[in-house]
Amino acid sequence: MKTKTTQSAEARKKPATTKASPAVGTRAIEGGDATPVAHEPPAGVGARLRYVRELHGLSQRELARRSDLNHGTIRCIENETISPSVGSLRKILDSLPITLSEFFSLDPETETKVFFQRDELLEVGAGGISLLQVGHNLKGRPLQVLLERYAPGAETAAQPYSHQGDEGGVVIQGQVEVTVGGVTKVLGPGDGFLFSSRLPHRFRNVGDVEAVVVSANTPPL
Repeated sequence: MKTKTTQSAEARKKPATTKASPAVGTRAIEGGDATPVAHEPPAGVGARLRYVRELHGLSQRELARRSDLNHGTIRCIENETISPSVGSLRKILDSLPITLSEFFSLDPETETKVFFQRDELLEVGAGGISLLQVGHNLKGRPLQVLLERYAPGAETAAQPYSHQGDEGGVVIQGQVEVTVGGVTKVLGPGDGFLFSSRLPHRFRNVGDVEAVVVSANTPPL
């Protein structure tokens, strides 16, 4: 009896086995140690970038090297002390590679929904530009439709940039300076554009009021 009592006491002293949280996993980071990765993507651009970077197993320095940016820039974006332009964010995501649409949805399921209310559009913009996307998950779809809103002075990038695909659209409100392949023109309500995205391009609101554009991209940005 004495032996059994001692064993029972010792058994009671053993710490309970700690179960791993179902919401967190670990992933080896290239250039660093294993880091916990949340299964649910966060909402903020910086926190979401950190989430995606860790899912791809990259350190901040490696992502900076791949995207040809300073390590400090990646760190500041992830800490949300600076907000990247759409062009800068695209440059970072292209080095993974992942599209803007995939970055902001991160949904593996194919979407079958046909109609969308205004509050159901997905925000995929950054840096003073709102890009409301029709549909959340464009996986397998060749087309992306956007409702774009530019604050006065907002621009897609400091310098024109290019990527694969084609894009077109119509200005609904305001004055938008569009540069394509070295040619610049200011477009007003009712004016449109259509060009190969392989040509370096940039959009900038040169007016005093918010500019609104409806556009389409193929494939999705």
